[in-house]
Amino acid sequence: MQPTSNFRIPYLFFLLFLFLALFASCDKADPETVGERQSDETVDEITATPGNPNAGNAQVAPVELEPIYHGSVAMRYAGLNILVDPHGGIERYTNRMEPDVVLITHTHPDHMDKEVLGGLELSKATLIAPAAVASQIGNMGWADQQVLANGDTANYKGNNIIAVPAYNYPPAKFHPKGEFNGYVVELGGERIYFSGDTGPAPELEELTDIDVAFVCMNQPYTMTVDQAAELVSKMKPGLVRPYHYRNQDKSLSDLEKFRSALKEKAPGVNVLIEDWYEAK
Repeated sequence: MQPTSNFRIPYLFFLLFLFLALFASCDKADPETVGERQSDETVDEITATPGNPNAGNAQVAPVELEPIYHGSVAMRYAGLNILVDPHGGIERYTNRMEPDVVLITHTHPDHMDKEVLGGLELSKATLIAPAAVASQIGNMGWADQQVLANGDTANYKGNNIIAVPAYNYPPAKFHPKGEFNGYVVELGGERIYFSGDTGPAPELEELTDIDVAFVCMNQPYTMTVDQAAELVSKMKPGLVRPYHYRNQDKSLSDLEKFRSALKEKAPGVNVLIEDWYEAK
C-alpha cells in the first residue's frame, strides 16, 4: 500500500494546481473571445430595439452610436455629430466625422487626449466639459465652450446634455468627487448615459429612464465587474454597453461575468458586449 500512498500525494497537488489555474483564468477576459457568445442576429436584435420601456424612446430620427476605442464613442443624430472623449490616435478619426459637439468627461489623457483633439477640425465644434478640463485644455480653436458642473444642463440645438457625477466610491485618488463629469445625452426621445470614469456613486442609482448606458469597469481606476453589475441593476437601462474595461495590467475585465451577474440581478436589461480594443 505504501507506493500507492506516495503516488497519491503528488497527484492531489497536481489536481489542486489545475483547479487554481482554471480559477485564475476565469477572472480575465481573453481579447480573442470578447463578445463571441453573441451571434450577429442577437446583436442586430439588441441594437434595433435598445429602448427602456419606461423611457421616451420616441426617435425623431435614428441615433447611431459607434464604439471607437476604450472610452471613446461617436454619435450621429439628425445631422448632428457628437464625439465623447476622443482618444487613441488621430487615425481612428480620419474621415470619420467633423464634430459639432465634443464631450470630455475629465482631464486624464485617455479622455482628454490633446494629440487627437489637435488633429480634429474643431472650428465649428462646441466643447462641453467640466471646469477642470476647460482650465487645462488650452486653445484648440473651438467655436464655443460650455463648462458644466455636476447637475448642470447644456442645450445644443434642442438637445439636452446633462452632467452627472463621476467619482471613485469609496473615495480613491484617481477621480475626486465633484471635479469630473459623466453625461446623459437626450436625443430624439432617447436618454444615453456615458459614465466616464466613476465608481458606483449613490447618485447614479437615481438616474432613470436610460435607454442606453455606456458603463466603465476597470481596475484599479473605476468599478469592479460586480460593482458595475450592481449599479446597472439599480439604474435599469434598456441596454448596457460595457466600455472602458481594460485594467492597469492590460488584462480585460470579464464581461461574461458581468452579463451573468446582470442576468440574475436585472434580467430585463439587455447587454451588448463589443471589442473596444481591436485595431480599427
